[in-house]
Amino acid sequence: MFVDEVDIHVAAGHGGRGAMAFRREKFVPRGGPSGGDGGPGGSVYLVANANLNTLLNFRFQKIFSAGRGGHGEGSNRTGKNGVDIELQVPTGTVVYERMVDGEYVQVADLTEDGERVLLAKGGLGGHGNASFATSTNRAPRRFQPGLPGEEKDLRFHLKLLADVGLVGFPNAGKSTMIARISAARPKIADYPFTTLVPNLGVVGLSGERSFVVADVPGLIEGAHEGHGLGHRFLSHLERTKVLVHLVDVSSITGRDPVSDYDVIMRELELFPGRDSSGERLAEKPILAAANKIDALDEPERLARLSEHLQRLGVPIFPVSAATGEGMDALLEAVWREVAASRERSATAPSIDTVAE
Repeated sequence: MFVDEVDIHVAAGHGGRGAMAFRREKFVPRGGPSGGDGGPGGSVYLVANANLNTLLNFRFQKIFSAGRGGHGEGSNRTGKNGVDIELQVPTGTVVYERMVDGEYVQVADLTEDGERVLLAKGGLGGHGNASFATSTNRAPRRFQPGLPGEEKDLRFHLKLLADVGLVGFPNAGKSTMIARISAARPKIADYPFTTLVPNLGVVGLSGERSFVVADVPGLIEGAHEGHGLGHRFLSHLERTKVLVHLVDVSSITGRDPVSDYDVIMRELELFPGRDSSGERLAEKPILAAANKIDALDEPERLARLSEHLQRLGVPIFPVSAATGEGMDALLEAVWREVAASRERSATAPSIDTVAE
């Protein structure tokens, strides 16, 4: 089951209490204070794991608590440290913290495998009475309780890490295309909304070239407002480098391909999300794939779409995801855009460099 958003509660461990004790040994009638400090509470960490692709593990368990620090003991013995816990999440997970006013604020974005962030810090252990001994107070009876650990309400939101995003109306052929060009095997059927969750596939080309493609469930008008779960689906496209817009040019749907293209583009333009560089969805490189040319019964439909996209300066590739016709030219064009984007990212100055 694919789960891309969950709410959880994390609690770091409380620090242990400091001890109040005095040395009681033979021939040492007034041995002085010997109360040890309490141990610190355990912390809660989040670790990105590239082998995971869903937040399903957090669907049923919502509360996670780290271990409490041990209390201090006599003979200046410090309490044990509380046990830390690590929560494994897929790479691409964004973490939001719920504030007192109910708003969620982003606190972390895990984009690399093995990346580790602190979610909740354990409380410090309290000092035992041995820590309060002075030259004028040699038998202090003062000690401290441990400090409480941090507790937070968090929201995890998974945004897929893919180079290319496939967009289009429901039943435009996105699942068929990703099955054709990769080893992904999504559900394929001849009715709308067959795909209900995003699918990832790796496309391999000659010369050891490869890129990752995300097949996002079909969009409808009003998707940017959440219609048809569109807002959640669109968020999976934020990290992509290139968008491939599939348009069904057959007459099976009864819709006009030019109108279909304009509707989806309008949804991309209205979606407020941006990637880490500030780029919006509609600003990403876009290639159009005029799909189902194997079922093209009215050639003027493809001609109208080609003319419309030529005026907009958008490259169009007539293809058939079912038969594979025209796919090689489309994939090579996609690769050129992906390679150019990777090169720009490699040569772009880092945030630290800009700050200097």
